[in-house]
Amino acid sequence: MVNFAYVIAGSEATGGAGIQTDLKTFQELGVYGSGALTCIVSFDPKNNWAHRFVPVDPQVIKDQIEAATAIHEQKTVKIGMLGTPATIDAVEESLKKQQWDNIVLDPVLICKGQEPGAALDTDTALREKILPLATVVTPNHFEARTLSGLIELNTVDDLIEAARLIHAQGPRYVVVKGGTELPGEYAVDVLFDGEEVTIYSEPKIGEERVSGAGCTFAAAITAELAKGSDIKSAVSVAKKLVTEGIKNRVESNAPFASIWQQA
Repeated sequence: MVNFAYVIAGSEATGGAGIQTDLKTFQELGVYGSGALTCIVSFDPKNNWAHRFVPVDPQVIKDQIEAATAIHEQKTVKIGMLGTPATIDAVEESLKKQQWDNIVLDPVLICKGQEPGAALDTDTALREKILPLATVVTPNHFEARTLSGLIELNTVDDLIEAARLIHAQGPRYVVVKGGTELPGEYAVDVLFDGEEVTIYSEPKIGEERVSGAGCTFAAAITAELAKGSDIKSAVSVAKKLVTEGIKNRVESNAPFASIWQQA
């Protein structure tokens, strides 16, 4: 039997993040992946690798989702970078046209190159319209602070409190990622299901963030849920895959490396 996983996200031209990374992760974990492009992001090597951001027309986004959900029975979807309030409106409308078993939200809250006001409007729309629909939300350290309202996340207990506060906004499961920003020798992720806390921990591999790690983590959870795994097992697989992918990261001419899913 073929298991299907869908993704609604942006394209990142280097292949190190975005929908390219999502589809590679799906393939690596044995699910049939397809997706809808929400925007096109191209790093600018002449401007400190800032993002050049081009949104896809909202009707084109809706058309993509309509086609993919008509040709295959899609029940599990990952939401990545959306980028504009108009895109968020289009995605919300499309999601509500059918029942989903799993909606995994990687709440991308920042894109270098966007005006601050536009970024704030996008963040607000994402919180109001997409977050309550999510089965699973996977914020990183910065996103967890923003969504929870906490000023600092310095301990595992802080991660747990952030997860509880985000859970109260609608998602069934919250996975807060400590990453390199959490002080200490370990990369710690915290899963909260509304009652129980599960902690995942691996030794840090350097102190630099690796491009595509967050995308891969959420995509791996999506793939595992599409195969019928429970949430704890799905997060465990995602943690292991990302850890190995960071160990075997792909270096580049930019001041950052990219995760390697096949590691």
